[in-house]
Amino acid sequence: MGGSSIDDEWEFTSAANGVRTVVLVGRTGNGKSATGNSILREKAFRSMSSSAGVTSICELRTTVLEDGQILNVIDTPGLFDFSAEPEFIGQEIVNCINMAKDGIHAVLVVLSVRSRFSREEEAAIESLQKLFGSKISNYMIVVFTGGDDLEENDETLDDYLGRDCPAPLKNILEMCGNRRVLFDNKTKDKSQKAEQLQQLLFLVNEVVKNNGGKPYTDALFVELKKGAIKLRDQTAEVNSLEGYSKQEISELKEQMQKSYEDQLKRIAEMVESKLKETTFRLEQQLAEEQAARLKAEASAQEAQMRSNDEIRKLREHLERAQRETDALKKQAEGGKCAIL
Repeated sequence: MGGSSIDDEWEFTSAANGVRTVVLVGRTGNGKSATGNSILREKAFRSMSSSAGVTSICELRTTVLEDGQILNVIDTPGLFDFSAEPEFIGQEIVNCINMAKDGIHAVLVVLSVRSRFSREEEAAIESLQKLFGSKISNYMIVVFTGGDDLEENDETLDDYLGRDCPAPLKNILEMCGNRRVLFDNKTKDKSQKAEQLQQLLFLVNEVVKNNGGKPYTDALFVELKKGAIKLRDQTAEVNSLEGYSKQEISELKEQMQKSYEDQLKRIAEMVESKLKETTFRLEQQLAEEQAARLKAEASAQEAQMRSNDEIRKLREHLERAQRETDALKKQAEGGKCAIL
């Protein structure tokens, strides 16, 4: 995380400063960046169809809503894609927390109606909970993208969930208080754009209200903020020093900046270590489930083969019995003709 620093806009106040922050998370290709652009009402994040993902680092953009509310939107790369390196994920999670400053008011979990909810996505949300604690679910809102697909089929989100909602997804929706909204990021209809945004903002306000106006924070936020405050105070102290040359002051500032960056690196390594442990457990669980599934499929296939074999033998037995019956009939008919 070289080059990270604290800027002059850091608000060292409570989260009740009128600024709200939402973070977009989800699997690569589900439409996080496009959803972010819909929220911001402009093309602020790069968005295109790509299985490899377009967003490579966390990015923050800010918008002022019609009611004057300031909204920060943080777009993330596929932080919980199992293909991503833990080192990269650790750095970007710290980067995301650093951008969130005073906490996160809502976590927008982006899913797509175009693809079936996968075990990997379920595991990713489990990873999110294990990394940030169970209370993160109090801040979660599920955003379904691909609203245009449902509209083409004259379906609503309720229709989709009623028809094609696996048990794990139902559990996640229940866990986050059934807070969900459907987004069509391709629509040109201004009224539809405004309506879906208002539905999302209503849910964000509900999350804020349910959490007593307090954003999500944890030990990582606290430690990062302490480091930022320390750097700010030290910088102010150095700037007020007298009797030092510009070169000496510059070197002092470099040392302080390096100390802060070392802190960020250490926190990123802590996150990375925890993530590796969580990912390892989830990968083991997925592997065990896959092995069990393959075993069940093999058993089912073996049972089907046995059934097919038994059916074949039964058919052969019936055919043989039928031939023997036909032969007896012919013999009987032949005997009758001889007597006559």
